[in-house]
Parts: sequence; structure tokens; C-alpha cells
Amino acid sequence: MLKCVIIDDEPLAREVIEGYLTKLDAGHSVVQFGNARTALDYMENHGSDVLFLDIEMPEMSGIEFLKALSHPPLTIFTTAYRNYAFEGYELGVIDFLLKPVPYDRFVQAIEKVQDFLKLKAENLKLENSHADHNSGSVFVKSGLQRIKLQFDEVTHIQGLKDYAIIFTSDQKIVVKGTVKAMLEIFPGTDFIRVHKSFIVAIPKIRQIEKNRILLNGYQVPIGRSYRSELEKLLK
Repeated sequence: MLKCVIIDDEPLAREVIEGYLTKLDAGHSVVQFGNARTALDYMENHGSDVLFLDIEMPEMSGIEFLKALSHPPLTIFTTAYRNYAFEGYELGVIDFLLKPVPYDRFVQAIEKVQDFLKLKAENLKLENSHADHNSGSVFVKSGLQRIKLQFDEVTHIQGLKDYAIIFTSDQKIVVKGTVKAMLEIFPGTDFIRVHKSFIVAIPKIRQIEKNRILLNGYQVPIGRSYRSELEKLLK
């Protein structure tokens, strides 16, 4: 069961999201706000698992609201404006839903949240001191268990607040650590930072469309300040 907060100045938009949550029949709790400013006090004093946040709102935008939170929960932007997706990733947003939100796309976002929370609970850590660039591997530690992760299995890495999601062709691993910490572990000869929140395995890059890399079913954004370095690499 997820503790959910919906902030949107459009009543119909809030009802659609709450209706989708009810349709899932998972007992999720829901609190609604029509104004971001009135939601600030609640968010600072009550725990929540996921925040559905509109961006274009009067008085205070969703982006301003998210920056004002001292401990923001997992956040899903819900907006009619596609151009906010990249800024959302820089703020640690886990997903971006374009209005009108289709139900199947909404379900994907909820599954992403649940997946992240489940993997986060495993409390995995990368052993930086055991990163071996000669053998191309690093150990992932969970309690007393240590699992070897081969660098060439990794397709990309996404930073999300104080955690990183490591993607391979067939699994995801959530570990404690920032994107900067991941750059110190994964070899620069094989990995490149393409966005404030994303690192990509260079050998896995096969297709680039405008400002994104299409990678194993995922769309990885390319930040403006990282594009020139990527273009040099691929020449």
C-alpha cells in the first residue's frame, strides 16, 4: 500500500489520478491538494511514498514546490507540457506523465515506484574498494552476501536522490550512492555521463534521437552541457 499525495490546481486532473489509484484496488491512501502552497506544511510533517505533482500552477509551480521540500518523496510529474521532462530528471523525479494520462501508462509509473521501493529495501551497496578494472567488475554487498557485477553487463545508471539504479539487460539494482560516486567506480573508458542524472555504457549506445539515447527499451535524456562530449566520443 502506497501513501499518495496529489497536487494539481485542476480538480478533474486530481480525480483522474485518484480514480486510477482506486482502480488498482491496492488500498493506497490518497490526499489531494489544489494549491501547492497549502500542501507545503502537510508534506513537511507527514510521510508519503509518492507525490503526483502538476507543474503549471498559480502562486507556486510544481518545480518551485519540489525545490522547497527538505525531504521530497518519490515524485511523478503530471503535466500537459512535454518540455519539462528533462528538468524533472534533474530534480530526481522518478517518472513523467503527460496529460491526459492513459491508465496503462499510469500503471507503469506505479510499478516503477513499487519496484524502486522494493529494491531500495534490499539495502545494497557497491564496494568501491573492491572495484577491479582489470577483471571488469565490482562487488555488490547485501548484508553478508557479496555478488559480483560485471561492468559489461551494465547498460546505464540513473541517479535518484541519494540512490542509483543500475540497469543491466535483464535486471535492475538499486544501491546507496550518487551519480558522482558511481563515476568513481565505473571506468571512464567504458562509461560516460550524458545528463546530470544519467551515466551510459559507451559500447551499449546504438541509437540517438535528438536529445535522447534509445537504450534497451529506455529513453535516456542527453543534457545540453554533456552533448558536445558525447558527440566527440561518437565521431
